[in-house]
Amino acid sequence: MKNLILLLAFSLIVLNTEAMPEKNPKPELTEAQQIRMTEIENRLKEIKGMDFKSMSKSEIKEVRAEMKEMKEDARAMGNGIYLSIGAIIIIILLLILLL
Repeated sequence: MKNLILLLAFSLIVLNTEAMPEKNPKPELTEAQQIRMTEIENRLKEIKGMDFKSMSKSEIKEVRAEMKEMKEDARAMGNGIYLSIGAIIIIILLLILLL
């Protein structure tokens, strides 16, 4: 019974915190990071304008690899850890079972 009450309390807390708007949705970026982000955005616009039908497979692979690198750079600048609701529930359940 105690575990059920704890589970309900945790789920209510999680649902309430997710329903609340974020006060600071984007982290503050340094000047160098802002420059890098604008470079990434400009390059992505160039890539969207490309005609992939006229490119060879190796060129497409190079563009895809470049996009993956840019995505990793952008995520690294975000300075955040993102968990889904399912992951949070599983973590809470494991904590309850282990404790």
